[in-house]
Amino acid sequence: MMKKILVVDDEKIFRESLYHWFLEEGFEVTPVDSGEEALKVFEVDRYDIILLDIKMPGMSGLELLGKIMHIDPNATIIMITAFASVTTAIQALKEGAYDYVTKPVDPDELTHLIHKALKDRELVNENRKLKERIEDLIKPDNLIGESPEMRKIYELINTVAGADTTVLINGESGTGKELVAKAIHINSSRKYFPMITVNCGALPETLLESELFGHERGAFTGAQYKRKGKFELADNGTIFLDEIGLVSAKTQIDLLRVIETKQFTRVGGNDLIKSNFRVICATNELLEGLVKAGTFREELYYRLNVFSITIPPLRDRRDDIVLLAEYFLKKFSDGMNRNIKSISKDAMEFLLGYSWPGNVRELENAIERAVVMRRSGEIKAEDLPFNIHAHHADEEEGLSMIEKNILLKCWKSIILISQKCQKYLGSTGLHSTIR
Repeated sequence: MMKKILVVDDEKIFRESLYHWFLEEGFEVTPVDSGEEALKVFEVDRYDIILLDIKMPGMSGLELLGKIMHIDPNATIIMITAFASVTTAIQALKEGAYDYVTKPVDPDELTHLIHKALKDRELVNENRKLKERIEDLIKPDNLIGESPEMRKIYELINTVAGADTTVLINGESGTGKELVAKAIHINSSRKYFPMITVNCGALPETLLESELFGHERGAFTGAQYKRKGKFELADNGTIFLDEIGLVSAKTQIDLLRVIETKQFTRVGGNDLIKSNFRVICATNELLEGLVKAGTFREELYYRLNVFSITIPPLRDRRDDIVLLAEYFLKKFSDGMNRNIKSISKDAMEFLLGYSWPGNVRELENAIERAVVMRRSGEIKAEDLPFNIHAHHADEEEGLSMIEKNILLKCWKSIILISQKCQKYLGSTGLHSTIR
């Protein structure tokens, strides 16, 4: 795409010479003769570079500079004047000008300056987009909720994010423990470095050791190349150890040492490696119970449990079900290009009445399945997974059984009272008289 230059100068010869010069250089050039005209043009279009004369009749270049920067703080403006002075140069730069040149202008030097300005502008734009992406990560997918329970989680995240201390996240499977870990990382000073995730329950002890600490070539059968471990890759960033309660006794000892010293050696190696990482752990089992059972080292537990966050299950924050369901509906509807805008009343009642043993992850899967089933319109109750319907059927069946038990007990009481009455009447001789 051609870069666009706006030339603002009251001297016709100078303005037209710049116009023809940069036109031949491959730019799209718009020349104007006053600040007022430049402002009108700028309000309806944007330019990559603005060449702006300082001294002009009517609106001065410095005045126009201020107005343009107010409209677009990211505008790249090069001031041009025949009246060179340190005072005007400093003032122009303070108000946002990129650079300052004086007449007579060397076209080659000005072209070089413009290419440098464009390159710097591109770097600034890339940096801004990167920061925007990082800010987007501050609110990871699924970490949604306005319930008092979730507001408390947000407060804890804000409290611990900048502390750079070890965090232990507790919660059932599917509650979003990794999302909370991401929120802590991305709100910390380490956010420009990676967050490395390790599922400690997915690997056997020998493979987990290599995964965490890396290995040297030939360290074991199949180790054909040297490999960096997760602790090394997490240097200056965060390492997230998921399902920490499932690691073996030996690995627990190794973890305790590396967390305390921030030093380790690769499997099969002798060189001591240092890494500046932050540790965040997660578990769906209470580590206190594992410590009491003797399967988790007490000293490691205290080293990990410096700051703890417990994520409530979805059944304990039902106020968030509607928000989550609507979020997932939009996510999957947009992703599958389906025109589904809402969830019917009966379907929402099913969602609100279900106990969600799989928590937020199960709700997400249920909405995804419903979007697959329904191509347009709104989600119906019949689009939801069978287990949700089975849950409601069980509840209804359970309710009818309660009613049956009550009636049965009442009937037994009636029979028992009747039998006692008959026995009493028989003993007094009244029974035969009544008959």
